[in-house]
Amino acid sequence: MTPQARAQAAIEILDAVIAAARSRGAPADRLFTDWFRTRRFAGSSDRRAVRELVYAAIRTCGEVPATGRAALLALAGEDPALAALFDGSRHAPAAIAPGEPVAVRAVAPAWLVEALTASGLGAAEQLALLGRAPLDIRLNPLKAALADLPEPGAPTVAPLGRRFPPGTPVEQWEAYRAGAIEVQDAGSQLVCTAVAAQPGERVVDLCAGAGGKTLALAAAMDNRGSLLACDADRARLSRLPPRAERAGVTIAETRLLDGGREAAALTDWQDRADAVLVDAPCSGTGTWRRNPEARWRLDPRELERLTALQARLLDVAAALVRPGGRLVHVVCSLLDAEGADQAERFLARHPDWRAVPLTLGAGRARGAGVRLTPGHDGTDGFFVARLERLC
Repeated sequence: MTPQARAQAAIEILDAVIAAARSRGAPADRLFTDWFRTRRFAGSSDRRAVRELVYAAIRTCGEVPATGRAALLALAGEDPALAALFDGSRHAPAAIAPGEPVAVRAVAPAWLVEALTASGLGAAEQLALLGRAPLDIRLNPLKAALADLPEPGAPTVAPLGRRFPPGTPVEQWEAYRAGAIEVQDAGSQLVCTAVAAQPGERVVDLCAGAGGKTLALAAAMDNRGSLLACDADRARLSRLPPRAERAGVTIAETRLLDGGREAAALTDWQDRADAVLVDAPCSGTGTWRRNPEARWRLDPRELERLTALQARLLDVAAALVRPGGRLVHVVCSLLDAEGADQAERFLARHPDWRAVPLTLGAGRARGAGVRLTPGHDGTDGFFVARLERLC
């Protein structure tokens, strides 16, 4: 592909990403893959170049752009070499017309910038949300030693974490195939330590998804005790058993829940859990480095729906915790509505609970918990609070 053809390809993919953002359709990665699946003439260097253009444009535009062309023009406004590719030649974008629409450069839609600012994130911290994320792995103490890695990597803020450049092919390593390592952001690893899961305990991962945090909890428990991994998404939860087998985890039981009726499926655990982790569905504002188009999919109504869901799941989880036990509230969001404010609302509803101070070795105090940010900690963004049921 010529450089001009790569620019035109980026515009077409951006058009698909914009349409999907408006309709909550497929994610950008899938749309990118689908576009190239039908264009076998494109080589790996073409795909890399187009991908870089697409994601650079997504990161550049705060509001949902009118078109993919407007998005790429916003990027071209700061890049004369890219602007020169709009020359109207064969397979190239049409020449730039005077006064044609150009997307607005910003960190996020205006309402989200306002919400992030109100949540204590300054301009530099907000900009850091759009950097490129590194690749972090977690050593699995059930199987791993640092010597098992073909490359040592760099230490992270998480005790068992190692960091590598983006694109490092860790899934091709024997250590990965043997279950000695898992791909997991250092922040995600660190919030698991807030659970303080111990060998022999009874622990519930209420929103387990594909089980990344479940496996970290099992390792902390030295594969001893009872660990229940729940989710309402059958497809995601089905990925956990093969991952657990590879990691040498035998204590994790999976349970598919019916969304909205979770409590009815968990009566056998009522007042029995030593700890419950609630990594609830959230806005994902802390993961924009990996999914920058998520800024275009969020609106105030969706945020309101998510905060209501989080509150309901926290109440479900509270009923599972024994007196003296603990509940850990985690969101990969930097908005107080989902983090510090959500924890405070829980404590107001449940006077027989208290917040327990956390020392994670990273992050900064925020309300009843701790917040990790890409700008301050070099991790994905998280809020975590440990809440304890009084005896």
